[in-house]
Amino acid sequence: MTATTDAPVVPDDGVHPAQVQHSLWRSALRGATLVALLALLALAAAIAVVPRVMGGAALTVLTGSMEPTYSPGDMVVAVPQDGYDVGDVVTFQPVSDDPTLITHRVVGVRTGAQTWYVTRGDANGADDEPITAEQVMGRVVYHIPYVGHVANAAGPNRGLVVTATACLLIGYGAYLFISDSLAGRRRGAGQITKGES
Repeated sequence: MTATTDAPVVPDDGVHPAQVQHSLWRSALRGATLVALLALLALAAAIAVVPRVMGGAALTVLTGSMEPTYSPGDMVVAVPQDGYDVGDVVTFQPVSDDPTLITHRVVGVRTGAQTWYVTRGDANGADDEPITAEQVMGRVVYHIPYVGHVANAAGPNRGLVVTATACLLIGYGAYLFISDSLAGRRRGAGQITKGES
């Protein structure tokens, strides 16, 4: 007497749960790598490319004089303008031809034979000494929180650090892409061989 069962027969397609889980992890890792790569490239562009294209510079905030607007370790990008208005945040030389730079808000404009700007840090209680337009390097057009800490840690090698990190991420992304392509070809070849037998 032959025993029978009502359970359907599931064909063996050669895919095991462990392979599916491994594939999901690889896909998640590939997606995370892509996001990290795009974020790093956007950050590099915001710090290095955009300021140069606009004729400005990216600078690290060192003190708390502009808190809560900008905190120490934030990076600001200042771009030259034709003129500056009350409320603009500007980066300037407090002493002409001195490389020291300060980033404060314009709180007053005095016009006459020459234009003078009165500035003050948002956290300060007193105005700075008035400055001329020639002392102003530019208006802050955007800032990136915390990035200045990394830039300061990298020191003069910050461009090299960003480039090396981008190369590593690109290389790792290429490795994932190539290995996934090869794995897909092997799976396809295995299914063809199985179907022909």
